[in-house]
Amino acid sequence: MPERHWIEELPQHAGETVVVRGWVATTRSSGKIAFVVVRDGTGYLQAVISKKDVAPEVWDAFGKLTQETSLEVTGSVRVDARAPGGVELQTSGLEIIGPSPDFPITPKEHGIAYLFEHRHLWLRSKQQVAIARVRHEVIQAIRDFFHQRHFTLVDTPILTGSIGEHAGTLFSVDYFDLGKAYLAQTGQLYVEAAAAALGKVYCFGPTFRAEKSKTRRHLTEFWMVEPEVAWNDSDANMRLQEDFVSYIVGRCLEQRKQDLAELGRDLTPLERVQPPFHRISYTDAAHRAQ
Repeated sequence: MPERHWIEELPQHAGETVVVRGWVATTRSSGKIAFVVVRDGTGYLQAVISKKDVAPEVWDAFGKLTQETSLEVTGSVRVDARAPGGVELQTSGLEIIGPSPDFPITPKEHGIAYLFEHRHLWLRSKQQVAIARVRHEVIQAIRDFFHQRHFTLVDTPILTGSIGEHAGTLFSVDYFDLGKAYLAQTGQLYVEAAAAALGKVYCFGPTFRAEKSKTRRHLTEFWMVEPEVAWNDSDANMRLQEDFVSYIVGRCLEQRKQDLAELGRDLTPLERVQPPFHRISYTDAAHRAQ
């Protein structure tokens, strides 16, 4: 039995017979040659099926494929520079694992309300996958940035009795017979205390504001990173912020350029993010805001 591989691994297995499991993105046929584009979360693969080279049941199975059918394909990996990932599969076997007769998100425009009602399926689209990968890269870059600089991660509570900002924006919950607890607005109070013990610390996790999400920059729940460094003055804090932002942007440009392109992101402004940043005083900023 050929070994199963992820699509992203296939360029290393040119000439070998492999098994791939995934979901159908698209299909097309030109008479006696058929093509199936399969995705498995790590990439896209075009599987080529020649009617004269496969068993009748394989050709019949192709005719039953619909969008998002889950399947297993067996075949020989062939180098093709035109194919996504640089390889395609000359198919010898095809098995339907799970049919998909009425997949609701078709290749056409859908309204946002409709897409959110089918969020668990919308996640499969190329743009949603790209967003998830960029977010993952940002999160990993944040952790790597602080790890390389010998910061210690402090996991601060999500349920807390402390008010971090002001009481008007707190989510409160009943805390057994002890009164009220609150969803944390910030881990600041905890990391400030930890900085006196560990020197360089940060927290990174979900925070909450009991205010309606009226804009794209105003959320009831979001993830926030908060570093604290003992003895840092304002200039040192600004240098840390410059290095932090530049590192994350540079990491995404290096590792996620294809995903950014899928999202239609103009990379030119991101490529200009380099320290040192232009600085102005608080007084100048206040005057400019007037």
